[in-house]
Amino acid sequence: MAISIDGSYGEGGGQILRTALSLSAVLGKGINIERIRAGREKPGLRPQHLAGVRALGRITDAKVGGDEIGSQSLTFSPGKVKGGVYRFNVAEERGSAGAITLILQVLLLPLCFSPSSSEVTLLGGTHVPWSPPFHYFSMVLFPTLARMGLCCNAEIQRWGWYPKGGGEVRVKIVPVEELRSVNLSTGGSPRRIFGISGTSNLPAHIAVRQKERAYQRAKERLRLVADIQIVDKALSPGQGTVLFLALESEGGLSGFSALGRRGKRAEDVADEAMDQLIEHIDAGGCVDPHLSDQLIPFAALANGKSIFTTSKITRHLLTNIWVVKQFVDVRIEVEGKEGEAGRVEIHP
Repeated sequence: MAISIDGSYGEGGGQILRTALSLSAVLGKGINIERIRAGREKPGLRPQHLAGVRALGRITDAKVGGDEIGSQSLTFSPGKVKGGVYRFNVAEERGSAGAITLILQVLLLPLCFSPSSSEVTLLGGTHVPWSPPFHYFSMVLFPTLARMGLCCNAEIQRWGWYPKGGGEVRVKIVPVEELRSVNLSTGGSPRRIFGISGTSNLPAHIAVRQKERAYQRAKERLRLVADIQIVDKALSPGQGTVLFLALESEGGLSGFSALGRRGKRAEDVADEAMDQLIEHIDAGGCVDPHLSDQLIPFAALANGKSIFTTSKITRHLLTNIWVVKQFVDVRIEVEGKEGEAGRVEIHP
């Protein structure tokens, strides 16, 4: 019998769809999702959501219904997950700079448990609004998942900015028999800041100014020397700029980023990313708000109790916990209020 999911629950966005699809594939359980993104300005499936559905459908030989733009209902009945070499284009349905990382969120957990290794090439947006940039995955998420036993790495071939997209990323995933639990409960003192200041088809001084502003603030406010690599000729069909900062503390890694746009000063881009990083340190907690909700499905399937503290309990986190509980008999305890720092324990 298929598991029924209310796509408007809690945060009510695409994360419900992505997590439900991933767990459906891993556990071999069919799903029926209704009211997908019902509260959004453009409800239902958008191109990048549809790309994730069809990509996972191909990897699992799934029977799918409702897979069209604007659909608020979806049925998904997976077969077995198959490792292999795959290539998916986020913009295949409609020209779009849809986020590559959001498609990867759908595929990563199932391919982690596939019978063989996989190499996945994804085409689309690598650094676009409302989604984690590529470097968040390569510098923060993947190293954190490595502590749970997952071996994966990613290379960026071309950068894809909004609105043109056109980026290309290659991801290699080595499956595991089981995931280890993880303890990320102690943030501890900041050890170092590292990252990239990247631009495509823009004057070189923009990347330099972003780096210098972040370097200055890190030194004055945190007494840390930020190691920021300048990438001022990133191969891309479009124009764009990003500052990505990774924070290594005694307990683990966190990531913070800001994108440039026409009329936005390079210094403002740097300040936006640095403000997030400083707020995270001041609030306490090991895991940044974005990493906290992404860890939940992995921890729920791990062997043993996982613990992490976060600088902010978000509605994304609470919603993802709810989705996971529809699939897995797991006890998840959350200490703290939404919008504040807190602690999460996952007891599979």
